[in-house]
Amino acid sequence: MPSLLTATFLGFCGFAVLMPVAPLWAVHGGADEGGAGLVNGVLLTLTVLTQFFVPGLLRRFGWGPVLAAGLVMLGAPAVGHMASDALPAILALSAVRGVGFGILTVTGSAAVAELSDPETRGKAVGAYGFAIAGPQVILLPFGPYVAETLSFPVVFAVAGLPLLGVPAALALGRVLQEQPAHESDGEDGTATWRAAVTLLRPMILLLGVTIAGGAVLTFGPQMVRDPAVVIPALALMELVAAVARWWIGGVADRFGAERFVAPFVLVTILGVGGVAWAVHEQSVPVLLLGSALLGSAYGGLQNLTLVMSFAAVSRRRIGLASSMWNVGFDLGSAIGSVVVGAIAVRADFPAALLVTAAFALLTLPLAFRWARRGESSPA
Repeated sequence: MPSLLTATFLGFCGFAVLMPVAPLWAVHGGADEGGAGLVNGVLLTLTVLTQFFVPGLLRRFGWGPVLAAGLVMLGAPAVGHMASDALPAILALSAVRGVGFGILTVTGSAAVAELSDPETRGKAVGAYGFAIAGPQVILLPFGPYVAETLSFPVVFAVAGLPLLGVPAALALGRVLQEQPAHESDGEDGTATWRAAVTLLRPMILLLGVTIAGGAVLTFGPQMVRDPAVVIPALALMELVAAVARWWIGGVADRFGAERFVAPFVLVTILGVGGVAWAVHEQSVPVLLLGSALLGSAYGGLQNLTLVMSFAAVSRRRIGLASSMWNVGFDLGSAIGSVVVGAIAVRADFPAALLVTAAFALLTLPLAFRWARRGESSPA
């Protein structure tokens, strides 16, 4: 776990600090809101495409080499942003970073399941989530401020921190390679398809909150230009998300994850609706309240849906569960980035945020459907 948390922490340092800054760098080079939205859209689209192939890469090349390669692909192109603020160059670098981030996310969450028992998996997911959220609490809100008050190259240098995680990745790989191999059940194709269908429910529930959260994290610096407002709002959202993701893990271990999903979906709708109203009315107190509510749902549903995904499958399909969960997370963030940017060009940010609230509302019926079959007989 120390090696996993170290590699995860350094990897997400590189991801978090550029999430709002890379779009700003594109605007610095002359791109509009639509172009800025494409930056994280390309990053996360390549992330999602990569995530489908990570389980196969792990089987073929092993945990250490694959995770180390992911960290290099995440960190090295980040430093390369210093070369140009032209949109095509930024999009190309974002594509490479997306491949690295896809590797990091799938290997990290799968490693949590490999290193933990089902009875304490919620706590393990919470600790992993804390390593993810820690960099985002500090680096994500302060990145735009540092870029605009000091310089963009300072931020790009910090974004190279994933390179320092390579030794931890190799150490983690040595431990995981000693884990016993999972047995095949003889019906791999059919059973894998059945497992993938089962995993669609937590993935769609995760989509609802990550579309909203991804939109706010990407466009927060552009929705409210005053750093004195943006920094505390984004920091509060990430801090509450970190605490919620850690806290709900122990609660889910004790009472089950299912019963807490619907309340957090409702909190998602209230939170992003509050942020939309605050941006329209320029209300700082409501912006902070909406950010806190959205942050609690953003962190809570990440933990709950990952625990649900692992509970829905047998241990030999942990990689599939990790892959599909991460697809839900990053696909939601990509949609939030691209769609909200496109709508904002034609209308405004409040209208775009209300669209994300509407999608979260559409996922609510899934939150009330208890997956008893998945829990009693994992696919």
